[in-house]
Amino acid sequence: MARYRATPVAARTRPPSLPAPTLPRRLRLVLLFGGRSAEHEVSCVSAASVLGALDLDRYDVYPLGITGGGRWVSAEAAPVASAPGAGAGALPATLVADGPEVDPLPVLAGGPGDVPTVVLPLLHGPQGEDGTVQGLLELAGVAYVGSGVLGSALCMDKAKAKDVLAAAGLPQARHLTRRDGQVDATLEVQVGHELGWPVFVKPANLGSSVGISRVDDPNDLPAAVELALSFDEWLVVEEAVAGREIECGVLGNTEFEVSVPGEIVPGAEFYDYDDKYSGSGAELVVPAVLAGGVADQVERLAGAAATALRVEGMARVDFFYEEGGRGLLVNEVNTIPGFTPQSMYPRLWAASGLAYPELVDRLVGLALERHARRSGRVGRPR
Repeated sequence: MARYRATPVAARTRPPSLPAPTLPRRLRLVLLFGGRSAEHEVSCVSAASVLGALDLDRYDVYPLGITGGGRWVSAEAAPVASAPGAGAGALPATLVADGPEVDPLPVLAGGPGDVPTVVLPLLHGPQGEDGTVQGLLELAGVAYVGSGVLGSALCMDKAKAKDVLAAAGLPQARHLTRRDGQVDATLEVQVGHELGWPVFVKPANLGSSVGISRVDDPNDLPAAVELALSFDEWLVVEEAVAGREIECGVLGNTEFEVSVPGEIVPGAEFYDYDDKYSGSGAELVVPAVLAGGVADQVERLAGAAATALRVEGMARVDFFYEEGGRGLLVNEVNTIPGFTPQSMYPRLWAASGLAYPELVDRLVGLALERHARRSGRVGRPR
């Protein structure tokens, strides 16, 4: 693992790993999951996996769900059901709709006595990963895992993230952005001149490959645009890169550790939703087989991308690798990566020597450290 300071990265260093946090003997952990985005089910599976890995002698767990319709519900009384690969137990996805409705603010902020509360948001996609929930947690004055409002919003918006990465001088695939109402016949012409065919059309603010289309024929572009805009107001049109898909994990606040890189070998024409969550099709190679110089560059670029986009806590940084071409290209940065049994982020850290339960402990410790540091600032809640 490599370490980076969350300031412009000039060179890579190899000191020992950052020390594990010293956690309180007892913690109240609010597991926030579900949500209103198209990634609702993925979030439920992520939460189930985390629940199965937690040391219940250390954590008082309060599962707090958000239904697809936006209701906040308690999952405290829900039975724990077994699920393959999810650890000791798993929350059934249906419980999000079945639990009693609750007022979220007392749940998020209120812990018994001197037991500190940490919120672990596992809300993938809009209204969860985009800074909205992070803003609520800031107002509640509670420690939470992951990036703050700005970092979350930047990484969620692929169009704006690409602007920031370009300003930082990081290599990327060629792309175009459009807003709903600004798409006309000139888009096809511009794609042909600047990107070439095929291209990928993506909603700017979504993940898990939802709403993404590969377009080989210009005649299919309008349908792909319509699909992307059905999920978001902004879209990204990106050149199809003929290269390997490389990912690595980032962990830290003011300093970053970077995991070993992994590689995704898609089972379909691209790494789609079924590949990610069905457990079949795609092959995940961890660690990736890369020349030493390339592996070093993955770590350096991951730290630089996380720095540019104000990442805190955790992130997964995705790359394309054009062997014999442009080399590594930063694709995107995910601030709430999947925690399902098939997900790359926990697998990358396991291969780096950090098992799933210890990874959760490390994230909780980073949340407490960040909260203590920020609470001391003028104008911050104490």
